Amino acid sequence: QVQLVESGGGLVQAGGSLRLSCAASRITGSINAIGWYRQAPGKQRELVAVISDGESSNYAEFAKGRFTISRDIGENTVSLQMNSLKPEDTAVYYCKAIVKISTFQFQYWGQGTQVTVSS
Repeated sequence: QVQLVESGGGLVQAGGSLRLSCAASRITGSINAIGWYRQAPGKQRELVAVISDGESSNYAEFAKGRFTISRDIGENTVSLQMNSLKPEDTAVYYCKAIVKISTFQFQYWGQGTQVTVSS
């Protein structure tokens, strides 16, 4: 069973920065894509940024220009550098991985890390 462990969340003032990290372990196949989603209270979970095994990345509009996703394939980690944070970025941030095993794909989620941005 793939395990994803997030770290780096916390409380920051508006305009500040945080760096989230996600470490994947017990990988039995290959990671096709890995990235970050977030869920604010009363809202649906939404994509923040994702990076594929080909190193191409995709960002939500609100993340473009402020957030940067990066991946260390050898270490099976993915990070999200978040700058110029806004109160509306407050949410639980989840790491998600799409793992390919044989001809099948499976998705795994981390437990989430809270990010709170104060105004």
